[in-house]
Amino acid sequence: MITSIPRGKAAKIAPQSAPGDSQQEDRPLYTLPNILTLSRIFAIPAVVALFYVPGDLSQWIACGLFVAAAVTDWFDGWLARRWNQVSSFGRFLDPIADKLLVAAVLLMLVGFEGLSVWSYLPAVVILCREILVSGLREFLAEIQVSMPVTKLAKWKTTFQLVALTLLILGDSAPWGIPATLIGEVALWVAALMTVVTGWDYLTHGLFHMKENDRRRAEARVAERAAMQQQDLHKEAGE
Repeated sequence: MITSIPRGKAAKIAPQSAPGDSQQEDRPLYTLPNILTLSRIFAIPAVVALFYVPGDLSQWIACGLFVAAAVTDWFDGWLARRWNQVSSFGRFLDPIADKLLVAAVLLMLVGFEGLSVWSYLPAVVILCREILVSGLREFLAEIQVSMPVTKLAKWKTTFQLVALTLLILGDSAPWGIPATLIGEVALWVAALMTVVTGWDYLTHGLFHMKENDRRRAEARVAERAAMQQQDLHKEAGE
């Protein structure tokens, strides 16, 4: 189920430790959902290599591999939930596989001039946002807070994948379809959504950072007060 992050000061993001997490550690590593996730990573070298092969056929094969890898992004999570095979390894690897695939394709498109100069900007925005969100997730994981994916972020991913699919196909698209133009428009839309979702994640991340600092400060004050109280008891006993 896709969940939205609530707004406001009272907004709370669910703690990472949830019932059933302990059972996840005992599950097999190479379940079908995890294998599907790994397949996205294994597809990256093949897609990258096909950029170096001239001809329409290589573009179609690269496009097909990318689409197949993108489809596994939906199936791995769905199968994991349906078959009760959600694992810590899968939760860790899934977002990494997505980001590696997107980053690799964007870099290759820029390197092989599959994008116009003006479309470098949304590519940079998307890459920077992915790095930002990854850093936030890593920090929040340390304080036992998870960051659920919003509905808008799901739409962003959809536009992003459609854009990259069309851009990989490029001038090899049939029937004179302006795949590059449509792909660049979709990439700009994805970049705009990226800014909105990135800001949303950042504000909620900062909220929990401040809360974490406040709790640590209160703990230090309480610890000092307890030590002072112990000293007073010792002096009274003497």
